[in-house]
Formats: sequence, C-alpha cells, structure tokens
Amino acid sequence: MVNPLFKIMLIEDDATLFDEIRERLSQWSYDVYGIKDFGNVIHEFTAVKPDLVIIDIQLPKFDGFHWCLMIRSHSNVPIIFLSSRDHPTDMVMSMQLGADDFIQKPFHFDVLIAKIQAILRRVYNYSTDRMELKTWCGATVDYENNTVTNDKATIELTKNEIFILKHLLEKKNKIVSRTELIKSLWDDERFVSDNTLTVNVNRLRKKLDALGLGGFIETKIGQGYMAKEEAIKYD
Repeated sequence: MVNPLFKIMLIEDDATLFDEIRERLSQWSYDVYGIKDFGNVIHEFTAVKPDLVIIDIQLPKFDGFHWCLMIRSHSNVPIIFLSSRDHPTDMVMSMQLGADDFIQKPFHFDVLIAKIQAILRRVYNYSTDRMELKTWCGATVDYENNTVTNDKATIELTKNEIFILKHLLEKKNKIVSRTELIKSLWDDERFVSDNTLTVNVNRLRKKLDALGLGGFIETKIGQGYMAKEEAIKYD
C-alpha cells in the first residue's frame, strides 16, 4: 500500500462528486476525508487535522464562507474553494476570509491537482518530485525504482520506458503527441529519435503484457499515444 502523503478534507455535500474527487486524489496518494455532520464541521476538522481543505460554498445548514471563517479562527491550513458560483463577489469574499484559491465548477481535474500541488509546495516546502508511486489500472508504478507491479508480477523498465509511461500517465486518457514525448525526452537529456520512440513504446507494451496491461497503451495513428483505464486493442 502507498502511504498517504497529505491529508485533505473535502467539504462537499454532493456524494457523487465527493466520491469522484476522492478516487482521483487517492491516485496521487492523498488521504481524503469527508464530513459526516455538516452542522459541526469544525469538530471534524479539529479531529482530522488536515493538511489542506477543499470546500464548497453551498452546503447544508451553514455555507462554506461560515466554515472558512471558523477554520481560520483555529488554523492557517490552506483552503481551496470549489464552487459552481461564479460571481466576482464570491471569489473576493473567499479571499478576504483567508482562502488560498478559488476553482469554479465544472473544472478539469488536472487544474485541481496542479493547484493543490502548488499550494502544498508553497506552504510545506514540498516537492512533487517526491511523488514516486502512482496507481494505474490496479498496478503500482514506482518511478524511483523503475518498476510496475500488480498481483501478477513485477516488471522492470528502462529509464526511457518509465519516463514515457510517467508522461502518458500524467495525461491519462488524453493523447500525447510523438513530438511532445520526444521534446520531453530531449529536455530531460534522454534524447530519442522518432524511430527510437517507436521502439521504446513497443518494448514498454511488451513488458506491460506480462501484467495484462499492454493493451492500455493505445496508438493514435498520426497523433501519438494515450494511456487509458480501459483495455483496447492495438496492432
């Protein structure tokens, strides 16, 4: 099991959205806590002692502004508002009450995780390079040791292969162009040519086949590659 890096309290009464955010954040090794009693949020906050709070404005009994003010009377923990309300006064109010950021719904998860990481780096002098483990399709990807493990086996990857996999997983379910991959490898002083990239991706797939994961890396002809959560077929 991956040890949680930080505790995040998510004050959100939409159960479906809460579950989705918790699942996505857990993939980044964050330990996410919800609220059982929206009439006594501060009690649960004190018990959990989270490293970061994400809070909606519209909540049962008392709104997010109320709880932000209450939290600020107890702690300087970073706070991110996550709300469908888009009036400028809401954003101004959140900042005046001591929030660190405001994200409007609907939102892209990549934006949320980027803001979380930026705040954690600033507040706790934390580097996201320390996030060396990631879960993907039931497997654990260890960036430090260049391995991928599931209940079937453990495979070892070359530096190029783990770099390519990491880059694809950072943009999971999105197409990453061949040009972007090559440029990233170049910037990281691991230059590969177009043909070498093809060879590395094919080797990566072959190794992932031992875990039943080879089909989760899809080729988009004329575009690039995509790491997916659902199995696909490739030639």
